[in-house]
Amino acid sequence: MKYPIAMNTLVYGPDMNESIIQHLAYIKEVGYEGVEVPIFVVDQDYWKPWKAEIDRLGLTVFTVTFLGADMNTISSDPAVRQKGVDFLKKAVDITAYLGASYLSGPFHSALAVFSGAAPTQQELDWSKESMLAVAEHAKEKNVILGLEYLNRFENYVVSSADQLYSLVKAINHPNVKIMFDTFHAHIEEFNTGEAMVRIADEVAHIQLSESTRATLGEGQVHWDNVFSHLEKMNYKGWLVVEAFTPLLPAACIWRKKYTTEAELILKSYQHIQKYLGK
Repeated sequence: MKYPIAMNTLVYGPDMNESIIQHLAYIKEVGYEGVEVPIFVVDQDYWKPWKAEIDRLGLTVFTVTFLGADMNTISSDPAVRQKGVDFLKKAVDITAYLGASYLSGPFHSALAVFSGAAPTQQELDWSKESMLAVAEHAKEKNVILGLEYLNRFENYVVSSADQLYSLVKAINHPNVKIMFDTFHAHIEEFNTGEAMVRIADEVAHIQLSESTRATLGEGQVHWDNVFSHLEKMNYKGWLVVEAFTPLLPAACIWRKKYTTEAELILKSYQHIQKYLGK
């Protein structure tokens, strides 16, 4: 089975300044057909040079984002929830401007904000309400929201495939799907591949991320398991390599686990090709 492959530009850090644009050509040269870009700035003018280079290279583009405590979509404060919804709508607008069809991330709630207990039904209802508000806007822009579950050290609202599947089914909107990340699954699932198959009907996007958050194949993720179950779930979407740098504090990467970004990007692509060539 063949899948198109994209590279997440967070490997260069969270600040998508113009100096990073020059690396898109290398990503294309390696063989990637697309890029996944983090959206933390929602000023359209900021993204004009990005759009120009992405279009010039003929890359398919996807976007990702996450929310902080001040925009928590399950906050008990309605003003905070609304701030999160408003930001996500603007992120949808940037996604559409760039020509992307997916905005993914764990924005069903805020990153690394904990109550000290399991999520309440009220919190899940607030998440559903917030996501529906964003989804209606996304529908107008032809953008799919790919909700992501995180491991229990980064999120308490949904930290497993089954929990996220239940939330997406409750939201019940055609523009809300699942984005599956192998890093979190490696921590939380008994069997990553089986979890992927269980929720396959809602999975629209997949990130391949190593247990080290660095080069694919150099950590402990069971890649045989992942790739064998891709076929079982009849997945038709993209595979996106996600790796992080110490420049991204939110990922708690305090030491560099690769030599250069260029080498990581190349070796990760080659690792995937070993499976796709079978």
